Amino acid sequence: MPESTHAAWLLACALLVSVVSMGWLALSMQVHAQQVWGTALSATSSRLLRWMGGIGIVVVLALCLTVDHATMATLVWVMAVTGASLLVAFTLSSHPRWLRVLAPWVRAPR
Repeated sequence: MPESTHAAWLLACALLVSVVSMGWLALSMQVHAQQVWGTALSATSSRLLRWMGGIGIVVVLALCLTVDHATMATLVWVMAVTGASLLVAFTLSSHPRWLRVLAPWVRAPR
């Protein structure tokens, strides 16, 4: 695989992981959990989502650092996380139930 293709795949993975991570961080907040599932999360689920989101953000930074030098990687990382947070915010405002796919182990009340 050519070097540029490899870098493109790593950056695509970084973008995907940043969206998932920001989604987990948003879902760890009780107000957003209420929007998505109609009920508050348990403290354990909330803590787990918060940890997963934080670890995901660090993974995104590692992927960006793999592709580019530190100054460019940091810029790409900040832009990826910012874009992901906007995407998650827009999803929460229009179709919050779509974020259920990020935490399938959480059961919505019937």
